[in-house]
Amino acid sequence: MKLTLRVWRQRNADAEGTMSTYQVDGISTDMSFLEMLDTLNEELILKGEDPVAFDHDCREGICGACSLVINGDAHGPERTTTCQLHMRSFEDGDTIDIEPWRASAFPVVKDLVVDRSALDRIIQAGGYITAPTGAAPEAHATAVPKPDADFAFEHAECIGCGACVAACPNGAAMLFTSAKVNHLNVLPQGAPERETRVLDMVAQMDEEGFGGCTLAGECATACPKGIPLFSITGMNKEWLRATRKVAKR
Repeated sequence: MKLTLRVWRQRNADAEGTMSTYQVDGISTDMSFLEMLDTLNEELILKGEDPVAFDHDCREGICGACSLVINGDAHGPERTTTCQLHMRSFEDGDTIDIEPWRASAFPVVKDLVVDRSALDRIIQAGGYITAPTGAAPEAHATAVPKPDADFAFEHAECIGCGACVAACPNGAAMLFTSAKVNHLNVLPQGAPERETRVLDMVAQMDEEGFGGCTLAGECATACPKGIPLFSITGMNKEWLRATRKVAKR
């Protein structure tokens, strides 16, 4: 395959960015999108040019590091992570636009790399359990109803990639935050901090400068792990419940 790539290049957070055009040839349809970028970078290095900086780690669709907007879609045209997107999803001769996540809470570090530590700080605000549990308990020591277990597992699948933020027209992080809140709040182990968790995580989300949610639904559409839109409704109910409980004290 021969492709035209229009790639966002930005030397650092303070520099002006621009789209640069490159030609790549000999791209196999079996390559992943990141392998195609590796090929581009090898050519740039041989020419003595600065390679394109982009995030990646496991390349197995688990870590969520591969944050790219491809032709206007977070992670590209398939509902998967960028590392699991293969070049057979494109046609020979295509022009592909490659950009970083676009959100005020995700400042550009260099080229396609953005600082997503805002998501880490949301988790640090309450996405944990502080109750001492000692050694690993016997599997059936604490009974969890299957609907609750399924609900928790569904939300635990969130890998924190930030595609929901990139896809949202408002740059909201509600789907990510709701996944982290709902994952723990439904479990017995998460009950002691149920109220403080949702209040603290939502407050941190707002402090980070993410946009407001208007339920556009683009977040759930772009999520590579299929976190459902009703997760946001669940978190809103948790927040209202916590607010009312705190107000009565």
